[in-house]
Amino acid sequence: MQRVMKKKSARLLQVGCDNLKFAEDICIGIPAEIPDQVAIDDALDHAPPRPIHLTSDQKRLALRNALRYFPPEWHVELATEFALELESLGHIYMHRFRPQYSMHARSIHEYPAKNLHCAAIMLMIQNNLDPNVAQYPHELVTYGGNGTVFQNWIQYRLTMSYLASMSENQTLVMYSGHPLGLFPSDPNSPRVVVTNGMVIPNHSSQDDYELMSAVGVTQYGQMTAGSYMYIGPQGIVHGTTITLLNAARKYLGIGAEEGLGGILYVTSGLGGMSGAQAKAAVISGAVAIIAECNEFAAQKRYQQGWLSELYYDLEPLLDRAEQAKSQREAVSLGFVGNIVDLLEGLIDRQICPELGSDQTSLHNPWLGGYMPVGMSFDDGIKALREDPERFRHSVKASLIRHVDAINTLSERGMHFWDYGNAFLLESSKAGADVISESGDFRYPSYVEDIMGPICFDYGFGPFRWVCTSGSQEDLDVTDGIASGILRELINSASDDTRLQYADNLRWIENANTHDLVVGTKARILYADESGRRGIASAFNKAISTGKISAPVVIGRDHHDVGGTDSPYRETANIKDGSMFSADMSVHNFVGDAFRGATWVSLHNGGGVGWGEVINGGFGMVLDGSDQCEERIQSMISWDVNNGIARRAWANNPGSVSSIKLAMNQNSGLSITLPNVVDERILSNQYD
Repeated sequence: MQRVMKKKSARLLQVGCDNLKFAEDICIGIPAEIPDQVAIDDALDHAPPRPIHLTSDQKRLALRNALRYFPPEWHVELATEFALELESLGHIYMHRFRPQYSMHARSIHEYPAKNLHCAAIMLMIQNNLDPNVAQYPHELVTYGGNGTVFQNWIQYRLTMSYLASMSENQTLVMYSGHPLGLFPSDPNSPRVVVTNGMVIPNHSSQDDYELMSAVGVTQYGQMTAGSYMYIGPQGIVHGTTITLLNAARKYLGIGAEEGLGGILYVTSGLGGMSGAQAKAAVISGAVAIIAECNEFAAQKRYQQGWLSELYYDLEPLLDRAEQAKSQREAVSLGFVGNIVDLLEGLIDRQICPELGSDQTSLHNPWLGGYMPVGMSFDDGIKALREDPERFRHSVKASLIRHVDAINTLSERGMHFWDYGNAFLLESSKAGADVISESGDFRYPSYVEDIMGPICFDYGFGPFRWVCTSGSQEDLDVTDGIASGILRELINSASDDTRLQYADNLRWIENANTHDLVVGTKARILYADESGRRGIASAFNKAISTGKISAPVVIGRDHHDVGGTDSPYRETANIKDGSMFSADMSVHNFVGDAFRGATWVSLHNGGGVGWGEVINGGFGMVLDGSDQCEERIQSMISWDVNNGIARRAWANNPGSVSSIKLAMNQNSGLSITLPNVVDERILSNQYD
């Protein structure tokens, strides 16, 4: 700790901003004196207390692990405080050390750093903890109920201090939120290497996670929280919009140029996964009803304008839904209540939605990600803390009723899909009627049925960027550049990909109209390898000429063609038996690291939950240099084609054609392709 504090005076001489107090706080790391207690801000939503299942020895271990960050003379005072946090909250957050400056992404030039790459990472971290972006900002939870950036506030402080002091010949190593330290490297190495929750497989149960999280040795980084790449709900909005459009085309026969006017979409979850569904439904032209038990979350989305209307009573809500549907309105209707009550109400009223899903945080079923029917939100929070076994039983009973209602509506004509939130998985564990006669899930994953064969197999996935200037003007320039690249690609696109280009062109051209930015100036669209390389290269050139005033950070959600191995979501449409292997995501992480990524991340968890998925991600700072251009071409090509090649080897037709095209365009790419086996030969052997 002394090493960090020694850097303080030297570092402040290099600060290029006017806010010296902010810069000083960043550089200090651990303060020289114990700061005053900070009050809990009741204007913010807070994470539910985590049930404690620790023995006395485990509590001692948790406290010892927390105190090791601090000098011994502080231990007596802090021990009492941290023990109280552990008992009352189920986790040691170290609230006393939460910074008192405003938490939001600033312009890159306001950060005290020796290089712009480190400053950009600091910007991304603060954006992930911005109260306008984060679900539970004071508990360092960005989204998904338990997707954390750090385990505690000292980890945040130390990490920011390291980023302020490090050079281009150092790499910061992050172990599940803990900054292990700076290690010598070179300018071509990643500035930060992040892992979250990389637990030995035999110790990767939900109970194991809760124990290790409580004692302070691991965290659930979600997909983009722990890798600093979350850009607020915009990313989820875009993916949901694309999903809704393609679901309507696949299930309802909606034409390529048609909107979803007169279509009713019913789902749940406005908290952990934000207000994405509400916004996406309106953009798509549909009527949406979204149930949310947490009144705070529902009110937040309504006040933000992401939710059109908010209802507390079922009957007027259903009246309004019927009216909106008959008038083909594009409107989102929030229901402060339980999704089971909503679905059963629809059944009683003989209203059958055309489309249905669920976006609650069921990867986190026992810690408030899903609230059981028959309990208010407050009662549920109390139950999970005071009587966790009763809470678990109630969740399982609720899921059985939930599935029964879905089955009834599906028989009447609703098309339902799992949204990759572990709904089908947890429902099956609860004993719900969700398994078909063949032994598979009764309903498809949205990746298995929609996004996999339509998008991922062709290399389309969530490409995102952040304008580090914080300037709307820069964002407008990037929107224009991206639009131009997409128009060029449409002209030469195949029939398999032209519609995806067109959908994303419409998206980017209307992005400002829909007021999608929450937090810093960021954007997302779905693009394939050609699109991502073309857009990133054009951004880099625009930065070099001054058309864009500051560096741009590019990255993606781990939810992509090659970044994630997840049998119930991202790899759900891989049918060669390898959907449970994690080779792809690990190779993605390693390959991005030595091809020019500014930072890389590897996670256990995200999406469908702890122990169910491995995610590999990256961030890259575009600075306008020639070296950056080389990195763009090398890294993006690998990042996408790694996934396409794995999907091609599984004999996914779209991926086979895509990787053949990529090989024709790049002489250095040579991929092992599968031979097609005549099914009659197999039948002769085994039928």
